[in-house]
Amino acid sequence: MTFEEMLQAVFTFDNYSELLPLVQNSIWAGAVLGLLGGLIGTFVMMRDLAFAVHGIAELSFAGAAFALLIGANVVFGSLIGSVIAAILLGLMGIRARDRNSIIGVIMPFGLGLGILFLALYEGRAANKFGLLTGQIVSVDQVQLTLLAGCAVVVMVALGAIWRPLTFASVDPDLAEARGVPVRGLSLIFMFLLGVSVALSIQVVGALLVLALLITPAAAALKVTSSPRLVVLLSVAFACTSVVGGILLALGGRIPISPYVTTISFVIYLVCRAISWRRAQKATASESRAVQPA
Repeated sequence: MTFEEMLQAVFTFDNYSELLPLVQNSIWAGAVLGLLGGLIGTFVMMRDLAFAVHGIAELSFAGAAFALLIGANVVFGSLIGSVIAAILLGLMGIRARDRNSIIGVIMPFGLGLGILFLALYEGRAANKFGLLTGQIVSVDQVQLTLLAGCAVVVMVALGAIWRPLTFASVDPDLAEARGVPVRGLSLIFMFLLGVSVALSIQVVGALLVLALLITPAAAALKVTSSPRLVVLLSVAFACTSVVGGILLALGGRIPISPYVTTISFVIYLVCRAISWRRAQKATASESRAVQPA
């Protein structure tokens, strides 16, 4: 394949205006997932759970693959796998060191199960590929309503525990000493994280879910230390990545995930460059301040 053919596969906007109305529900679904990912990702970064997201995604992939194999609802299978993994991590791994070792065991197991189920599945190859890398699905009104309903439940629950969860995330030892139910909050958050991972997989796939739940929040933390602004920027970055990825993927012939991950990565690089520039200016100012008159 020549470079021109590759470029045409990535960006082909023939009949774009005719295709755009067909994915309006998908765009709304992407915006909802961006909002959810931005909110949940803030706590993922505060609680150092980036590795856990990947572990949960692997079991979510296994659940979705099994549902695909037996002809059940793929979203439901993905939810079951995610919630099982999240609760296991919440129960077994409180400290980061223990949690990471458990995730290291769960990840290959979940990925191996998923590959086994896909190998046994005799249906369309596109269905197999979509579980790993995401795809633009013509989301109907029922699917959009279900997705939005699940996202609203997660966001309401997250809002209800926002303040104690923030306290427990920043300083768990002090929070526990003050009577905050740290373990209970951890289990609730892991459950919410599991649901969020399962919903996100439908867009970016099991292998690249970190781009939706980790990268936007990580980028926001590079440019501000304000808790409220971090949340707002994280949501804005996540929505931009997902909706922008859908709009670009509509004009190409490849899955959605490369577009989403590329946009998310570029945003992170820009934020990191801004952070570096600020640090350089601060260092220069300190150097001038200490110079003798």
